[in-house]
Amino acid sequence: MGPQRRRPRSGRLACVAGVAASVVLVSGTGSAVGAGPVPGGDPPASAPAGPAVPAGRQQPVAVPPPVPVSSTPVTRAVPPVPAVPLIRPVPLAPPFPPFPPFPVAPMAPMVPGNPDRRVPAFGAYLDYGSRGVADIDRFSDWLGGTEPRVGHTYLPGDRWHNIEGAPSFLDVWAEWRRQKAGRMFVLNVPMMERNEEGVPDDEVRRLLGRGAAGEFDHHFRRLAERLVGLKVPDTVIVLGWEMNGIVYTHRCGPDPENWKRYWKRIVTTMRSVPGQRFRFDWAPNRGRDAVPWTQCYPGDDSVDIIGMDSYDQPSGLSFDQQVKEPYGLQAHVDFAKARRKPFSYPEWGLFRNGDNAEYMRGMLAWMDRHRPLYNTITDYCPHGVWQCEANPNASQVYRSVLSGRPGTVPELPPVAPTPPVAPTPVRPPHCTPVDLGDWVEDWLGEALCLRFGWWPRDD
Repeated sequence: MGPQRRRPRSGRLACVAGVAASVVLVSGTGSAVGAGPVPGGDPPASAPAGPAVPAGRQQPVAVPPPVPVSSTPVTRAVPPVPAVPLIRPVPLAPPFPPFPPFPVAPMAPMVPGNPDRRVPAFGAYLDYGSRGVADIDRFSDWLGGTEPRVGHTYLPGDRWHNIEGAPSFLDVWAEWRRQKAGRMFVLNVPMMERNEEGVPDDEVRRLLGRGAAGEFDHHFRRLAERLVGLKVPDTVIVLGWEMNGIVYTHRCGPDPENWKRYWKRIVTTMRSVPGQRFRFDWAPNRGRDAVPWTQCYPGDDSVDIIGMDSYDQPSGLSFDQQVKEPYGLQAHVDFAKARRKPFSYPEWGLFRNGDNAEYMRGMLAWMDRHRPLYNTITDYCPHGVWQCEANPNASQVYRSVLSGRPGTVPELPPVAPTPPVAPTPVRPPHCTPVDLGDWVEDWLGEALCLRFGWWPRDD
């Protein structure tokens, strides 16, 4: 599972506040680790004051973190949503077959402040809303002018209208992306509403079946149309992140086969929108977690980037062990190379081992050596380096390595053109969805579906 994060808050009670907040673009969330701003939820209407921030930085808005994901069994209470218990022990499965070895060049030393070493495309999750965009320049100043080329945020996952990219929420990010060539916009997209509400396995299983049958296609078509309309058709979509964990309603474990079918339907639907050039990033948690992440891989035809969320956890696990563990960093790189796919780290950072400078050195050297397409550190406590004063040693390492280095322009893999034909939706038997507007769905708690033909017939 991923660590704590601050992102838009999920929950039925936050729905109205989320809509209002999306209009004014107040800030507040996180990914950030393992979870998203729906690491999925609506922007809160108000929030308690956040941790102290050094002078000269804008005070981040603290938002109650979603239930964290962890590679070790952990149960926490996370207001306002009840804690999600570990569902059941999962029997160990044999590791997936080893992939053919790939030649790896010797690791080049990280030279602090060396302007001749170009840094890969990187960014930081700073906040889910307009504050996150404003803080990109301040983060760059802290790095001595090194420019983060990746902007990263999360769609709230409380209600479908927010997963569709509610009006005004994405505008400020789209404007940032359009201002300069070579920038990359990374958007985490939940696959289900109520994404952080502790939905039980049986219900998740039913929802995955409905998604695989096409019932939710229209929500993702609307999102794709909005992104194309905002002139960001090359957005990187981190869809259904950390699906191998236990936190999100879009988790894979209850029904891996329907999860994969549902992923493919979403990708097909979004690719059918004229003008799109989306890249779909499939990003599990590092390690085995609830299920091996290989069981959730939907196939090369619907995945453009193979990502991984990787935090410094569990307690006592060294960076070298994080590389070599089953389903760890080396397995991830090998898996991507075997499929000739670029790989990424949409979420990474400190966590259970505190202010761990050795982890920071190891992770930065790993990325310098293997050259992921992009990476974004989760920058708030306990994971971050700029907005978190609790990690001075790791912060010094991060800053010394990246300061004053020119950045590289992300080279996105080509996308094959797709015909503008949407998949045929499959409706549940004897049920006709009725679109009465978002506010009615919020009031009812779900979309209205009328069943016709239920009365007895005279034969």
